[in-house]
Amino acid sequence: MEMKIEGACDPKLYESYIYEEWMKSGYFNPDNLPGNRKENYIVYMPLPNVTGSLHMGHTLDNTFQDLVIRYHRMRGYKTLWLPGTDHAGIATQYVVEKQLKKEGINRFELGREKFIERVWEWKKEYGGIILSQLQKLGCSADWSRTRFTMDPEYARDVQDAFIHYFEKGLLYRGFRTVNWCTRCGTSLSELELEYKEEETKLWHIKYSDDVIVATTRPETMLGDTAIAVNPSDERYKHLIGKKVMLPLMNREIPIVGDEMIDKEFGTGMVKVTPAHDSVDFEIGERHKLPMIQVIDGRGRMTKDAGVYEGKKANEAREEVVKKLEEGGMLVKTEPYKHNVAVCYRCNSVIEPIPSAQWFLKMRELADSAISAVKSGDVKIHPERFEKPYFDWLSNIRDWTVSRQIWWGHRLPVWFCANDEKKEKFVVTKEKPSECSFCHSCEMEQAPDVLDTWFSSALWPFAGIKEEDKKNYYPGNTLITARDILNLWVARMIYSGIEFKNAIPFKDVLIHGTIMTKDGKRMSKSLGTGIDPLQYIEQYGADVTRFAVVWQATGQDIRWDETAVIGGKKFLNKIWNATKFVLANKKEGDEKNVPEGNTEADKKILEGIKQLKQGVTQDIETFEFSKALHDIYEFFWHSFCDEYIEVAKTQMQNEGQKEGTQEILMYALRESLIMLHPFIPFITEVLWKEGIKDKTPLIIHQW
Repeated sequence: MEMKIEGACDPKLYESYIYEEWMKSGYFNPDNLPGNRKENYIVYMPLPNVTGSLHMGHTLDNTFQDLVIRYHRMRGYKTLWLPGTDHAGIATQYVVEKQLKKEGINRFELGREKFIERVWEWKKEYGGIILSQLQKLGCSADWSRTRFTMDPEYARDVQDAFIHYFEKGLLYRGFRTVNWCTRCGTSLSELELEYKEEETKLWHIKYSDDVIVATTRPETMLGDTAIAVNPSDERYKHLIGKKVMLPLMNREIPIVGDEMIDKEFGTGMVKVTPAHDSVDFEIGERHKLPMIQVIDGRGRMTKDAGVYEGKKANEAREEVVKKLEEGGMLVKTEPYKHNVAVCYRCNSVIEPIPSAQWFLKMRELADSAISAVKSGDVKIHPERFEKPYFDWLSNIRDWTVSRQIWWGHRLPVWFCANDEKKEKFVVTKEKPSECSFCHSCEMEQAPDVLDTWFSSALWPFAGIKEEDKKNYYPGNTLITARDILNLWVARMIYSGIEFKNAIPFKDVLIHGTIMTKDGKRMSKSLGTGIDPLQYIEQYGADVTRFAVVWQATGQDIRWDETAVIGGKKFLNKIWNATKFVLANKKEGDEKNVPEGNTEADKKILEGIKQLKQGVTQDIETFEFSKALHDIYEFFWHSFCDEYIEVAKTQMQNEGQKEGTQEILMYALRESLIMLHPFIPFITEVLWKEGIKDKTPLIIHQW
C-alpha cells in the first residue's frame, strides 16, 4: 500500500496500515533487529489481568514503556519488551462464577475439573482482548514471546519456587488468624485488602467494676480469651495477673500486660480475641492464650458463640449489644469513624478467622530486597518512593501464600488420605506412587492454589522461554504504578536475587495515577471512568499517547481533555509542516547536517542540536513530559512559526534556496526522529510515505 501525504491529517487512514508494516518487519523481536547490537535493553511489561480491558492507567503505563523501548531501539540496543497476561486467580474465578450464576449454577455443582475447563474456555475467548487493545495504542512489544502465567513452562517455575522455599525452611504450614473474604471463600494477604471509611459506634463494655473495654466489634467478645493492658499504664498495672468474668459467656479470662497496647485508645484496656484479630493473635501467641473461633468462613456465628450460633455476624452484634444493655453492662456508646478492610475484588468486609494456611517467612527475603535498593543496585524513581518501600519491608509479616479457590497454581503438596488432621504430607511436583506414611492410601493433592502474586513475582525469569533465559535476564527497566510497589515490585526483586542471584532490573519508574479533572479516582462503577479506546477511535493512538505524556508532569494527573485537543492540533501542525517541506524539497537531499548561511539557518541548527541533547537526557532520566513539551515548543514555534516563515523568503533568493531546502528537510527529519517514541504512527507514515527513507523510522539511528 502507498499513500500520499495530502489533505488533512486523518489517523484512521494510516494507523492500522503502519502497525501492520511494523508487524511484518519483525522488528519488535530483538532477534530480528539489524546491525551489530551487542547491548540488551529489556523491559518487563506489568502483567495485565487476563480479565482486563484497557483503562487510562494502562494507557499511561504502556505509553511510557513503549516510549523507552522505541528510544533504545533507535539508540542501537537489542530491545525486548516482554508481554504477557496474568491468570489473576480470584478476579478470573469471580468473573466466571458470575457467568455461571446467570446460567443458574455454581462452581460446586459443576465440580472443580469442569469449572477449570470453563475458565480455560473463557480465557481462550476473552483473555487476549487487552493485548489487542495495547496493539491499537501502538505498543511495540515482542508479541511472539507473549506468556501467560499458567503456561506449562511458567507453571514448572512456580512449582520449583514453592519446593525451593519449602526445602530451605522458609515455607511452612501453620494455623493462625488470617484475613478471610466470606464472599470469595479464601484467605487474603495484607496487601490484597482495600479500606473504606465507615461510620460505626464504639461500645464501652463493663466486664467488672475495674474493667471497661471499648470495641467496635462487640460480637467478637464471645471469643475473648483475655483482657490486655499496657504494663506501664499506672491506672491498670495492678490488675495484671488477675481474672475477670466474660460477660454473656460466664467464662473467666485473665488480665495480661502487653506493651503493644495503646494507652490512649478507648479506655486503655483491650479485649483480646486471638481468633478474630491478627494483632490479638500475636498477643495470644506471646501469652499462650487459647483461640476460640466464634465466626466461621461464611461470616456466621459458630457453636462456640452459644445462643448466637448460625446468625450472621452483624445480626449477632445487634443482639449482643441489646443483651449487654439489658444487663447493665453497656456503659456508653459513641459515634466512631474508622477504616474497614474489604476484599480488593468483591468489596466484601474482611473477617479475620483462624485457618490452616501456607506461609512464607519474609524476613530474609525482605532484607535482600532492602539491600538491593540501599546499595544502589536497584534505583527507584522518583526517590521519594523508597520510603514506603523500606517501611513495608522493614515491618513485614510472614506472607499467607495459599488461597482457597480453584483457579490458579495448585500447591505441589500431597496429604495422606488416612490422616484426618492433615498433618502428614509431602511436597513434590509429581503425585507419589505410594503414601510414604500409611503405605496403603492414594495420596490427595492439597486443594489450595497459590496467591497470584506468588507466581507474578517470578515474571522476569519465569516469563522468559527456556532458550532465552541466558540472554534476556536480568532486564533494565520496570515502569509501573505505585499501588503495586510492594505487592509486586519488591517481590520481584527478592525473587530474582533468591532464584537467579541477580536483581531483575536496575531502574524502577513509579508513575502517578490518572484522576478526574476535579481530583477524584477514576472508576467505571462510580461513573468517573474514561475509556481510552474512545479517544483512540475518535482521535487516534498518537493523540491519546500525546495527551497522557503531556499531562504527566507530576505524580498524579488531573485529566484535562484540552490536552487531547492540543494533541490533535499538534498532529495537524506536523502533517501540514511536512507537506510544506515536501513541496519545497530539492532532488537528492543529503542526510548530513547542512551548513547554515544566514542567522536564521544557524539559529535553527543550533536549536536542533540543543534540543536533541536535552531530549536524550530527559528520556534517559525518565522526564518524558518535559521532553515532549520541549519538542513541541521547538517544532511549533522555532520551526513552524519562525524558520518556515523565514524560509519562504530565503527560497526566493537563488543563492539561499538550496541551503534553505536542505535545512528544512534536516529539521523535519530530526523532529520526526525525536517525536517517534512519543507519537510513532504519524512520524512513521510521514517518514515512509513522505520523506521516503528506505530505513523504517522504528529502527533508524537516534
